[in-house]
Amino acid sequence: MSNPAQPHHTQAPKAFDISRRHFVKRCSVIAAMTGLPLWFVERQELEAADAPGLPAPNDRPGIALVGCGGQGRWDALNASKFGEILAVCDVDSEHAAAAAKQFTVGARVPAIYSDFRRVMERPDIHVIVNATPDHWHTLVNMAAARARKDVYGEKPLTLTVDEGRRLVKVVQDSGIVLQTGTQQRSSVRFRLACELVRNGRIGTLKEAHVWLPAGLRAGPFKPVPVPSSLDWDFWQGQTPATAYMKERCHTTFRYWYEYSGGTMTDWGAHHNDIAYWAIGLLAPGRVESTVLAQPIPGGYTTFAEYTVKYTYSNGVVLNINTTKDDSIFGSVVNEAGQRNGIRFEGTGGWIWVNRDEISASDPHLLTKPLPADALRLYKSNNHMGNFIDCVRSRKLPICDVETGHRSATMCHLGAISMRTGHKLEWDSAAERFVGWHANVANGYLKREMRRPYDYSFVS
Repeated sequence: MSNPAQPHHTQAPKAFDISRRHFVKRCSVIAAMTGLPLWFVERQELEAADAPGLPAPNDRPGIALVGCGGQGRWDALNASKFGEILAVCDVDSEHAAAAAKQFTVGARVPAIYSDFRRVMERPDIHVIVNATPDHWHTLVNMAAARARKDVYGEKPLTLTVDEGRRLVKVVQDSGIVLQTGTQQRSSVRFRLACELVRNGRIGTLKEAHVWLPAGLRAGPFKPVPVPSSLDWDFWQGQTPATAYMKERCHTTFRYWYEYSGGTMTDWGAHHNDIAYWAIGLLAPGRVESTVLAQPIPGGYTTFAEYTVKYTYSNGVVLNINTTKDDSIFGSVVNEAGQRNGIRFEGTGGWIWVNRDEISASDPHLLTKPLPADALRLYKSNNHMGNFIDCVRSRKLPICDVETGHRSATMCHLGAISMRTGHKLEWDSAAERFVGWHANVANGYLKREMRRPYDYSFVS
C-alpha cells in the first residue's frame, strides 16, 4: 500500500519531449506560412540541421561579376554572402561603375574591367558570376573554364544547341564546377512537385502544362546614337553588326533572336527545366508549335504569343502556353485562371506549382507523406549556396553543365519549331533533327559567329 502521507510528485517532462513539441510547433508554423505539407516541412527541417553553413572568413573565394545589369548585380549580391566581390566587368561603363559602388566594402573597391578576358588572368579570382546577355554566355563560360575558374552562369546556358554541346566538353575537360542559374531547382515547392510526380502520386503522368508570360510585340524602332558609356560593337559580339537601338540592348535584348529566344528561353528556361526534371526523360522526340502573333516588321523579332507541344517516348505530352499581361515580369493569369507556372496531370489527379504556391486536385495528394523508400531528388534550398558548397567539395551542383545544356535544348527546340513553322522529330542521342524538314531545322542548331567574337576570341 502507498503511504498517504508521502507527497505525490509528477514526473518532469523529458527534454526530448519538450524539443519535439517545439520542433512540431515550429514546423506547423512554417507549413501554415508556406502552404507546404507538414511532413515535407519536418523532413526539410531535420535535414537542414546537417546542412553546411556560411563559409568561415578564411574560406571565402574571390568572385568576379561579368555582366553588371540588374540580374547580374542580384546574382552577385547573393554570391557576396559566400565570398568577396573583387572585380566587376561590363562593356557599359555606367553599369560597371554602379556595380563597383554597390560591392565596395570599406576600403576594398572592386576593380573595373571592360574585357572579361582580363578578369580571367587574375589568380585571386576563383569564381565567375556570368550574367551577360544570352549571346555572350557561352564564350564567357568557356574563357572561365579554360582559366580554371568555377562559374555561376545565368540561364539559358547557351544561345544555340551546338554551343551547349561544345560548352559541356570544355567544362568537363577542365574539371571546373558550373552551376546554371535555373534557381527554381533550389525551390522546395518545385522539388516537392517533381518528387510527387516522379513517385506516381498523381498516377501515371499524362500531360504537363507550362504557362509563360507573353513576350513583347512592338516596333518598328529607329536607330539612335550609341551612348558614350557603351561599347556597342563589343556588346553585339558574335551577332551581325547593326545600328544601335535602345530596344536592342540591356533588358529588352531578350526579344531579339540575334541575342536570345524570347520568353521561350527566358521564363521557359525556368519552367521547362522543372517539367524536364519531373518527366525524367532526356528530351522529347517530337515538337510542334503554333504562332499566335507575328512580329511587327522592324520591331522585336521573337514570337510573343504561341503554343508549343512536346511529345515524349513514353507518351507524355508537354504543352507550353503564353499568357498576356502588361508587365514583362508580373504575375500573369490566363483565361482559365492559371498563373505563370506548371500543372502536372495524371491518371489520379493534378498538381499545380509556381514560385508562390503548390496545390492539387485533392489535398491528400500533398499531405500524405511519401514512403521512406521513395525516389528522392537532388536537394538544394539555396542555389548560390549549393554552387559554393560544390566549389569546395568539387561535386556536381544541382544544375550542372550537362543538365543546363539539356534544359536549354528544350527551349531551343520550341523556338526552332516556331521559326521553321514545322512539326519536327528530335534524336536526343545524336542531338539532331531527323525526318521531314530536318535539313531546315538543323540549320538553326548553330550559327556563324562574327569575327573576332568567335570561338578563337577565348582560345
